[in-house]
Amino acid sequence: MTRGRIFCVAAVVAALVAATPVSAQRLSLAERVTALENKANADAMASGNANLEAQNRIVALQGEVSALRDVIEQLQHEMRQLKEANRLLAADIDSRLGALEEGAAPAPAASRPTPEPQSPPPRADARAPQAGFTDVPAEANPSADRADAGSVSAADPAQEQDRYQQALDTLVERFEAAESARLFQSFIRDYPDSPLIANAWYWLGESYYVTQNFELAVEAFATLLEVYPGSRKEPDALLKLGYCRIALGERSGGEAVLRDLLDRYPGSDAALKAESRLRTLALESR
Repeated sequence: MTRGRIFCVAAVVAALVAATPVSAQRLSLAERVTALENKANADAMASGNANLEAQNRIVALQGEVSALRDVIEQLQHEMRQLKEANRLLAADIDSRLGALEEGAAPAPAASRPTPEPQSPPPRADARAPQAGFTDVPAEANPSADRADAGSVSAADPAQEQDRYQQALDTLVERFEAAESARLFQSFIRDYPDSPLIANAWYWLGESYYVTQNFELAVEAFATLLEVYPGSRKEPDALLKLGYCRIALGERSGGEAVLRDLLDRYPGSDAALKAESRLRTLALESR
């Protein structure tokens, strides 16, 4: 009897011992599932935070892009205003200059001989710019035709001013340099005695300069300096003449022109630009 009871107790203890690992295993699996769920939740939260951060960055970038667009639009508006102001300023200066020179000009060519300063000197270099015109016929160059054109200028000064302004607007406002060159060529041919003739030669040179046609630009600026000395465009013509010669590889000649500008017109805007260009060339030579 005692032996049987011992056997029963042993069996119960064995059963309990055998059941213990299963319970522990089940508990371990539950813990592992819980750990996996916690990890999944943590990963989901991290992913959500990352997505939220990315969305915040996208919103911030969109705001910056919008702000930059506003700045660009403002700058474009200011550039348009500056271009219009420059155009009006150039037109106003040329208009006033024309009025001053017209007031000081002698009588029209129809009632007097053509003045000597208005006719190109009988040198090949002075007539070279006329040969550079692509749309001015050769028969338009003689002095007789110049006298006839002078009478047209005197007969209709309003038309003369309109044609000059049209050529200037084509260059300054519409930036059509090739077309403005053609219009200034036509103006010089038809109004050789105009008080605006020196200005027309200058802007013709500018038209060539903008299109990098430096050889024809040199001819136009040289004609202005030789045939119409003392013009208010002389400092600017000297500046651009120096620029053109440097661009053509004639550095020493271009520098000489710029130094001449400094000597003749110290303190002028053109002289300041010439001084800056000479300093740049000096630094490039080191």
